[in-house]
Amino acid sequence: MLTYVLCLNITIILRLDFLIKVWYNQSMLILGIDPGMAIVGYSLLKAEGDNLDLVSSGSIQTKSTQKDSQRLFEIFEDLCSIIEKFKPDAASVEKLFYFKNQKTIIPVAEARGVIIMALEKYGIPIYEFTPLEIKQTLTGFGRADKKEVERMVKITLNRETLPKLDDTVDSIAMGICCARCCANGKLVAQ
Repeated sequence: MLTYVLCLNITIILRLDFLIKVWYNQSMLILGIDPGMAIVGYSLLKAEGDNLDLVSSGSIQTKSTQKDSQRLFEIFEDLCSIIEKFKPDAASVEKLFYFKNQKTIIPVAEARGVIIMALEKYGIPIYEFTPLEIKQTLTGFGRADKKEVERMVKITLNRETLPKLDDTVDSIAMGICCARCCANGKLVAQ
């Protein structure tokens, strides 16, 4: 019981620290995550006022020949390593809203659960956005295609090129969405 109370207090303090950074326009590090079983895209964005810088980005890739439990454990372990290395102030995770491919919805949901568990382990505030919300925030149009979102990511970060994997670019878009919502005061942790 005492351990639970201490963990709860630490989580509350970490989340209050994040809110103070948002309110006072201080620098914060946002971890954007695009969940998946085969590929988890991630990015770390430093947000300082209206300025956004891409600190790091990449992917966690699992092998389809492994058991699902092994793949999920690998995602958890790798994400914990990323969190420990960079110590993000907040995380932006894609919310499952609608899935065209019914075969992949359960594995993606399982991977998303492991991701949320890892973030919760470290007391990182989690902000969830649907693809429609991300597109709306970045382009002004909720039905924008991938190329339009990619173009706005390049413009926002003032970059000519982006990582090759769509999953990584999607994670950057999520981080930008989170930063913009913070700046506009439209954010509520899940």
